[in-house]
Amino acid sequence: MLCSFTLAFGFTAEAGSLTVRRVFGPEIKTGPYKHPARLEELANGDLYLVYYGGEGEYAASTAVFGSRLRKGSQRWTKPVVIAQDPFRSLGNGVIWQAPDGVVWLFYVVRHGKTWSTSKVQAKISRDHAKTWSDAFPLVEQEGMMVCNRPIVLHNADYLLPIYHETGHDTEFTGFDSTSLFLRYEVAKKQWKQTGPIRAAVGSIQAAAVEVSPHHLIAYSRRCGNYESTTNGWVVRSESRDGGWTWTEGKNSAFPNPNAAIDFIKLRSGSLLLVYNDSMNDRTPLTLALSNDQDRTYPYRRNVAEGPHDYAYPLAIQAKDGRIHLIFTSHERTIINHATLDEDWVVNGGPVKNWIAK
Repeated sequence: MLCSFTLAFGFTAEAGSLTVRRVFGPEIKTGPYKHPARLEELANGDLYLVYYGGEGEYAASTAVFGSRLRKGSQRWTKPVVIAQDPFRSLGNGVIWQAPDGVVWLFYVVRHGKTWSTSKVQAKISRDHAKTWSDAFPLVEQEGMMVCNRPIVLHNADYLLPIYHETGHDTEFTGFDSTSLFLRYEVAKKQWKQTGPIRAAVGSIQAAAVEVSPHHLIAYSRRCGNYESTTNGWVVRSESRDGGWTWTEGKNSAFPNPNAAIDFIKLRSGSLLLVYNDSMNDRTPLTLALSNDQDRTYPYRRNVAEGPHDYAYPLAIQAKDGRIHLIFTSHERTIINHATLDEDWVVNGGPVKNWIAK
């Protein structure tokens, strides 16, 4: 059973329900482009989102913006610049709070005309994203980018998804593009790069979960162009050594229109995949739930569907157990925030809505 797309003003939602709220649109004067949006629940209970904004994806001047939804509030704060470069354009930002309380901002700096010239920088905050350190380089190899949040492994190390994009083309990503990870060894306070996920169709923007100690599963976006196809699938890979090396990426059972996905492990042990259930369009935006460690996904439900694009999802599970899903729509001009729970994916339930026009 699938649910049609709706937007809601309400933030809280009872068990077995879905609420989708419009966060920002063209009325926010950071430029029409707001994409992709990334979200974190901070240790103080606030929600914090970031996006990179400006006049367009390849605009000469873009910056990473941050906004906060204070615990108990219904209103997001006005977005403010938290990263910019006077000489270069910025790209994807990722916000994440580590177990030790340090908030990390990872983001892309584009050195040339295409994303294949990018490098990754970072900032940290020790006061719940109120103030930030100076920027420092995280990956200086050309063509490196970030998109999804780190995970914490069973031994407390962090695993940050990164990817190497090739092609030097605004409408085609090279098939030799690869997903990789940076592993932060907490004891050494050091990031180390892991082996890549290679696939015949390319692999970028992976998201991974650790299903058991040292055993990880990753799903990632395929590469290529945006022409119609009958053979476009989300890429799947596995690691048996804690994410240091990965099997060759293979087509999964999930279609992919050359668009971002997310994949998280819930506290119940269930796995949640968020993807566009289409090979050619970024609609619908679908949740698929597995309760048998990725063997089957019997529960699928659409959060958003219709004539617009609903893309670049990112999901987190908050301390209260609810799932927060952030995604952009309307040609990357609107940021949306959905709240739901596992029961809604399995059984459905009421939808609090305001239909977007």
